[in-house]
Amino acid sequence: MGMGSFRREPAWWRDETIYQVYPRSFQDSDSDGVGDLPGILSRLSYVARLGVDCVWLSPIFASPMKDFGYDVADYRSIDPLFGSMDDFDRLLDAAHSHGLKLLLDFVPNHTSDRHAWFEESRSSRSNAKRDWYIWKDPGPDGGPPNNWISNFGGSAWEFDEGTGQYYYHAFLASQPDLNWRNPEVRTAMFDILRFWMDKGVDGFRVDVIWHLIKDARFRDNPPNPEYRPGQPEIEKNLQIHSADQPEIHDLVAQMRDVIEEYDNRLLIGEIYLPLERMVRYYGESGESGVHLPFNFQLLQCPWKPEKIAALVTEYEAALPEEGWPNWVLSNHDQPRIAARTGLRQARIAAMLLLTLRGTPTLYYGDEIGLADVEIPPDRIQDPWARQEPDSSFNRDKARTPMQWSSEENAGFSEAEPWLPLSQDWRDRNVAELDEEPGSLLRLYKRLLAFRKEEPALRRGTYREIHVDDAVFAYERVHEGERLAVVLNFSGDAAPGPLLPQPYRNGSIVFSSEEDGDLRRRDAATLDLRPGEGVIVRAEENRS
Repeated sequence: MGMGSFRREPAWWRDETIYQVYPRSFQDSDSDGVGDLPGILSRLSYVARLGVDCVWLSPIFASPMKDFGYDVADYRSIDPLFGSMDDFDRLLDAAHSHGLKLLLDFVPNHTSDRHAWFEESRSSRSNAKRDWYIWKDPGPDGGPPNNWISNFGGSAWEFDEGTGQYYYHAFLASQPDLNWRNPEVRTAMFDILRFWMDKGVDGFRVDVIWHLIKDARFRDNPPNPEYRPGQPEIEKNLQIHSADQPEIHDLVAQMRDVIEEYDNRLLIGEIYLPLERMVRYYGESGESGVHLPFNFQLLQCPWKPEKIAALVTEYEAALPEEGWPNWVLSNHDQPRIAARTGLRQARIAAMLLLTLRGTPTLYYGDEIGLADVEIPPDRIQDPWARQEPDSSFNRDKARTPMQWSSEENAGFSEAEPWLPLSQDWRDRNVAELDEEPGSLLRLYKRLLAFRKEEPALRRGTYREIHVDDAVFAYERVHEGERLAVVLNFSGDAAPGPLLPQPYRNGSIVFSSEEDGDLRRRDAATLDLRPGEGVIVRAEENRS
């Protein structure tokens, strides 16, 4: 298995936990129903107390908001909806003073059609920035140049009357793709990374990084034999030529070189690809790729112990020697973990995320058990859901406001929030759950604190101990410290596995239940409550 090896001073993200904030939905400070940077600033003490180490902000740059900030009109300015550059500077300083790092969302594949670069590019075929975007003559039939489909449905080509050519957009027509084969584009975008790192930003999560290079000949994508009606239209064809081209890795290596000009900065890539292709984004010997290609395997995996154990084994085996693992349970594009597993298993999910080998990323609201929130048809905001109403997919359900208290609008805003709250918001909020013994929020806090105290959880090797149709157990070992994690995925009580020596004479040191006296429980005959996870410390730690 790829166990990873360490340099003498492991990079900080190997020890730390990332917390994703969707800025529209965290805290509103100016009573317009939309979250903002001063709002996030006012909640930083909560984030620090939760026990995470690093905050990743979804996009906050100037934008027409056709795709809620993933359509950038100016990469060097803050959208007024979120505040000002002064607000950002204050937030960055405050994050650092709380001991938190701050990551920005970098969206390099496409800009807004309102970006000055695109306005120049479309002004004439002879404009100096024409080749900054992807322009093609119509196909032989006068239609689009090829059969590529937008991720949000429909053709990925938009005809421009003024210049008689089509431009390519992998997402909305208002999100034209940049031409990353053009060296001038690379120079301009790398300078934007330096602009933010000069301010002190600790790194970036790079949006759809596998899309940046397209097939040089723009060949048609082949049909997908697995496609079924009701799936998003993008699934009709296999994205063989429109993404994940071999040349992407040279580009990522150049981006990594820019990051390496600065000390201790992190580069994360968003990559929805099969495992064997995803791990290539670590680059040669882990030196030329992104530090962490986001591992989304848990987002699609059936919630069964055998499936998850097999996935962990496959992922560990696929990692290059220098590749550091990472895990994600939820994000702004996918159904929340509590919606997929139910609240009881959301506890096991928390245990899994924070005890597997690698860097965990939490999504705001998962710690209070936010699940899918029903969005009435007249309140749908997600452009994907609007463009493909026949698909059941709606990202709004995972982007609803953070619920802070039982005060009006859950303490998120004095105005009506931009998206609805969950129906149980008066009980499902930070203030209530902080006081409730055994709550999911308190479990997250205990787990994050325990992880900080245990080098074996942060840096230890991983080995599967046991898996059956109810229980998954594995051990984490570091410099003689041995911990076994035992997770009950069933809704019934389950006998734990007979753990190997020296665990049988060890002690249960953590339970997902707020258990007042763990010492009374026997590690040799491990009886697990329904949906319970426990951690057992081996008796002879320094053998």
